[in-house]
Amino acid sequence: MSELASKECVPCKGGVPGLDAAAANELLWKLDGWVIEKEYHLARSFTFPDFVKALAFVNRVGELAEQQGHHPDIYLAWGMVKIEIWTHKIKGLTESDFILAAKIDQLPR
Repeated sequence: MSELASKECVPCKGGVPGLDAAAANELLWKLDGWVIEKEYHLARSFTFPDFVKALAFVNRVGELAEQQGHHPDIYLAWGMVKIEIWTHKIKGLTESDFILAAKIDQLPR
């Protein structure tokens, strides 16, 4: 289990600054295949051989998000799932965003 995936997401109550670019990039290298888009969204696309497997993955991500109390935007299409994570209350990235991404990486595909 990765260092990030072993941690728990911490709910953000707002009023805190997001990670600066250097701190975000330092955490980004610990993830597999994620990129920073729109300046403060972690994003990754996953491919699947069909809709059913993609939907099953979406359901696993949803269960994880509920457990962690941190909810990504999830886009589902035939054979593809795109996940975008950011802390909505501050319109920025926090360590919890990277933790959730690392946990998503460990889900079965």
